[in-house]
Amino acid sequence: MKTEKNNLLQQFISWRETHINEKHFILVLSFIVGICTACAALILKFLIHQIQLFLTNNFNATEANYLYLVYPVVGILFAGLFVRNIVKDDISHGVTKILYSISRRQGRIKRHNIWSSTIASAITIGFGGSVGAEAPIVLTGSAIGSNLGSVFKMEHKTLMLLIGCGAAGAISGIFKAPIAGVVFTLEVLMIDLTMASLLPLLISSVTAATFSYIFLGTEAMFKFSQDQPFEMERIPYVILLGIFCGLVSLYFTRASNAVETVFGKLNNPYKKLALGGVMLSILIFIFPPLYGEGYETINLLLKGTASGEWETVLNNSLFYGSNSMLLVYLFLIILFKVFASSATNGGGGCGGIFAPSLFLGCIAGFVFSHFANELGITINLPEKNFALMGMAGVMSGVMHAPLLGIFLIAELTGGYDLFLPLMICSVCSYLTIIVFEPHSLYSMRLAKKGQLLTHHKDKSVLTLMKTENVVEKDFVQVSPEMDLGQLVKEISQAKRNLFPVVDKNGILKGVVILDDIRNIMFRQELYHRFTVNKLMSSVPAKLFITDSMEQVMLTFDKTNAWNLPVIDEEGKYIGFVSKSKIFNSYRELLVHFSED
Repeated sequence: MKTEKNNLLQQFISWRETHINEKHFILVLSFIVGICTACAALILKFLIHQIQLFLTNNFNATEANYLYLVYPVVGILFAGLFVRNIVKDDISHGVTKILYSISRRQGRIKRHNIWSSTIASAITIGFGGSVGAEAPIVLTGSAIGSNLGSVFKMEHKTLMLLIGCGAAGAISGIFKAPIAGVVFTLEVLMIDLTMASLLPLLISSVTAATFSYIFLGTEAMFKFSQDQPFEMERIPYVILLGIFCGLVSLYFTRASNAVETVFGKLNNPYKKLALGGVMLSILIFIFPPLYGEGYETINLLLKGTASGEWETVLNNSLFYGSNSMLLVYLFLIILFKVFASSATNGGGGCGGIFAPSLFLGCIAGFVFSHFANELGITINLPEKNFALMGMAGVMSGVMHAPLLGIFLIAELTGGYDLFLPLMICSVCSYLTIIVFEPHSLYSMRLAKKGQLLTHHKDKSVLTLMKTENVVEKDFVQVSPEMDLGQLVKEISQAKRNLFPVVDKNGILKGVVILDDIRNIMFRQELYHRFTVNKLMSSVPAKLFITDSMEQVMLTFDKTNAWNLPVIDEEGKYIGFVSKSKIFNSYRELLVHFSED
């Protein structure tokens, strides 16, 4: 049966290659990816909503609910067991995995990612995990694009494009934001913008958004109505809000890395579950808005116009009725949200930082404006407008994506009348965090390892190249004990003018260069007087097989060498890398990488 399916698929591929132009076929695939990712997004949203409704529907708003201490632990436990026993692979850090697959795996994402992150994140968030569903659905969409391309034997450059189509469709489908879907792919995944890539991305994004409109309606995800028009005298406060959002983003990034490092030191998954579960449960019990994605709190702050509406954020908590504590309560949520999110993922759950960024930004904007109004030293700042701008600011800072922050918030809320202040806040936040952190939370892990693909063509091509692919092994090895006569015999049969000197353990000791012995190699009276050990010279540097190509080129630049030996981690000789080989490979890849 499997053989028959493979034969049918091969026949279709052959027929497609004959009758359908590849560029046209990519457009067809991008349309299919758009539909599939929209379906995945709808399924994930439905599962999360149903689980949360079932668990929290009977909660009493006027008192603390002790089930908040139980649900998150159960969710992380179930998600962890699912990942360890069924998936048997690491599915956390979804966007980072996509960036890695683009940079180091030639656009190939494992097949289980089509469904695994969707199920794990639905369990995690439904039971109260303080993370977002967007990164898991982006990984799902990208996996759909990658595996669909693999099925039809598309080349790796096309797989990278289809990954982008899947990501664009996922963002567009879950947020009903087609422009943001395309911008996310270009700005966060760093897919190059060309006419050949733009059209497939647009098709996937628009298809997914249309699919969501059909099933969920055309209303914006967050209901926002602008009661007060933007006034130019508020621009200085928008700039200050942008700087504040940049600092909040920096705090979120640094604290997230610190907490993640603590969890990384725990080898036992049940120790991680205990630490993460305890942290998350206590935080959610004290601050119920930390439960799940937090979109109810966002809607509350964007719709509210008076204290009576804003103070309902205190419901279900120990602070219920303490209306004077509203600002303190929200400020504490800003401080502790990062610990709740990190504890969710560190403890074994699955989720992303999209929703936490929106949640933090909304609260940051509200706290900034409400505090300024309470002080009474400024003109009146409309809280809901500043909450909207704060969402754009924190998203821009955390993801290092100012365009995404602008377009996503405008599409999510319909707040197009605030486009100018959204731009100002988003840019100011980005400029603030870039002073302290050159890479986003998504990309910094790969950037530290030299595995990040960027819009910089030279760095991108070097990232795609691998050291093991340019190693040449046709050099004749000689031992240190050989005399000159034996060396000349080896030289007569060699095609290269370089001879690595390797001892009996395979360790590289030096190199014999033909030009250095040319004046004595024909003097037979010296054949038994000199040994290779005396004739060899040291190498200017040694390369490790694990070195990135950028490190290799830096070593070549420092030494001005034309050939450098490659060794493994134990110091054993593997071969040589030559500049000519690198340049040839570099040019071939650059031409392929730059083609439209």
